[in-house]
Amino acid sequence: MSNKEIQEFNEKLRRGLDIAEKRMLQEKALRGQDVVVCGPDQIIRRIPARQVIAENPVFQD
Repeated sequence: MSNKEIQEFNEKLRRGLDIAEKRMLQEKALRGQDVVVCGPDQIIRRIPARQVIAENPVFQD
């Protein structure tokens, strides 16, 4: 594989992972479920999926 092909593959993979994460959060938010996250302080927390969506414009439509 050339560097260009590897870069294109990585971009497609990243886009696919972003879509999957957004869909997972939306489904959990609809069901009122929590997600487990680890913040920059290295503390693991359970927070509502709705909160994750609300605090991150990346996940908002």
